[in-house]
Amino acid sequence: MATLGELERAVMDAVWDAAVPLSAYDVQASLEAAGRPLAATTLLTVLSRLEKKGFVASDRSSRPHRYTAVAARADHVAELMHEVLGESRDRSAVLARFVGSVSDEDAAVLRELLRSAGSEG
Repeated sequence: MATLGELERAVMDAVWDAAVPLSAYDVQASLEAAGRPLAATTLLTVLSRLEKKGFVASDRSSRPHRYTAVAARADHVAELMHEVLGESRDRSAVLARFVGSVSDEDAAVLRELLRSAGSEG
């Protein structure tokens, strides 16, 4: 899976947080509101790269073009977790460290998700 650089991640956060497709100018306004002003040309370049990496799709039927996320943020993060786990030589050790380091609340969520997954199969 393609990884995201810092600027790409900021742009994707804006796209993921939006309820509607965004133009580069919409992304620019979102980043400016977050204290990160960038030129529209820079954002167009980043959006083009994100499209080539498969993170966004563009609607070129209107001007300005509008961009939407191809997958949800949770899907991306879950894929990263699978990728990292897959690179491990000792999956059990990695999972044990992960589970041992999560908060009590996250552990409760994991237990419930595992219980639900077990009852489905």
